[in-house]
Amino acid sequence: MQEPPSSTTRRAATSALALLLAINLFNYIDRYILAAIEPLVSDQFFGAKDDTAMAKTGALATAFLVSYMILAPLFGWLADRFSRWQLIAFGVALWSLASGWSGMAATFTMLLLTRVFVGVGEAAYGPAAPTIISDLYPVEKRGRMLAYFYVAIPVGSAIGYAFGGAVGAHLGWRWPFYLVTPPGLILAALCLFMRDPRGVRARAAETPKKPKIKLTDALALFRIPSYTLNTAAMTAMTFAMGGMSFWVPRYLYSFRAADFGGHPDLGKINFTFGAITATGGLLATLAGGWAGDRVRRRYPGSYFLVSAISIFLAFPAIILMLHTPFPAAWGLIFLAIFFLFFNTGPANAALANVTPSGNRATAFALNILSIHIFGDAISPPLIGWIAGKSNMNVAFMVVSAMMVVASIFWLFGLRHLGRDTAAITALAETSNIR
Repeated sequence: MQEPPSSTTRRAATSALALLLAINLFNYIDRYILAAIEPLVSDQFFGAKDDTAMAKTGALATAFLVSYMILAPLFGWLADRFSRWQLIAFGVALWSLASGWSGMAATFTMLLLTRVFVGVGEAAYGPAAPTIISDLYPVEKRGRMLAYFYVAIPVGSAIGYAFGGAVGAHLGWRWPFYLVTPPGLILAALCLFMRDPRGVRARAAETPKKPKIKLTDALALFRIPSYTLNTAAMTAMTFAMGGMSFWVPRYLYSFRAADFGGHPDLGKINFTFGAITATGGLLATLAGGWAGDRVRRRYPGSYFLVSAISIFLAFPAIILMLHTPFPAAWGLIFLAIFFLFFNTGPANAALANVTPSGNRATAFALNILSIHIFGDAISPPLIGWIAGKSNMNVAFMVVSAMMVVASIFWLFGLRHLGRDTAAITALAETSNIR
């Protein structure tokens, strides 16, 4: 039997979760500043008559995602073998500096390059952070704890929209990037004072040689049905959600300008959208984590069930929003965001629960690679291209259909999740690892 955690262990887990939550918050603030000031960047580097401008600025998101997804498996492998906190410190410092460099870009090519380095930094952080939380909390609490961590996605995105839009409107598009750099460097420094829950240093001293990279270990993860189907569902969701989230400020500012009197205020639009994203996303992420853990007591496939239902409901909300005038459409945006974020905790908890602890960072890294290479690395420029050839309503409608595909993948995974989770739990108990 595993002994109950001591108060010291609980405090250490709470401190780690709080620091990782703060880092993840700035992670998404950094990401969505770019989306908020994209119209200003487009005006800076391209002419108003350039019908490829949106496809080019959409490539800024792709540049970040390419480096992020390609390097995530490497950093995931490192995170399973070295200090995860040191990797996180490196990643946070690098992406914070790269965000500052984004504001200094004199040409579009330079801006594109800085986004590549932001992706490198996030690749070092992305696989390690949820793995630390999974190591610190048992299966029955993991959904809620990961939901707390992923609350940073809607809240950080909302702050990025509102902060980027407000500062960009008053001081220019460069200043939002400058202002987020110092807090990121402070958070990176704090990571160096944290202890890895696995006691990496102690094991490293006992192990003369580091294990080699084995492709078979990585490929074995895709032989776990729940892991594969969950990754496929998250890929379809990321394709839709990532693509549209990048273009919403442009959509409201340009395509729906008539709904705002013909002369919309970019700062006000970003603030309103950010407030809705924060409120809907926060409520949905916490409710999804609670619902997944609650239903799991009776139904082992609960994480996939709540994910499938919520993402399916997001699709009609998006379609109705495209054909509803503002301000009424704000209510539909709230519903779409709520249903999109409801699955965040359950989907990521399922990812952790069906993968062995020793390969968990690698599992998250391969998930990152998959959901981005086939997801939102493609959709932002695709939306820009479709919008350039037709309009943004058509582009959003095409991309949002992938939400239904995500729901189907999660429904297929229902019968596998309980069995796969039980197998990993039994393995952990045998090895005295949770």
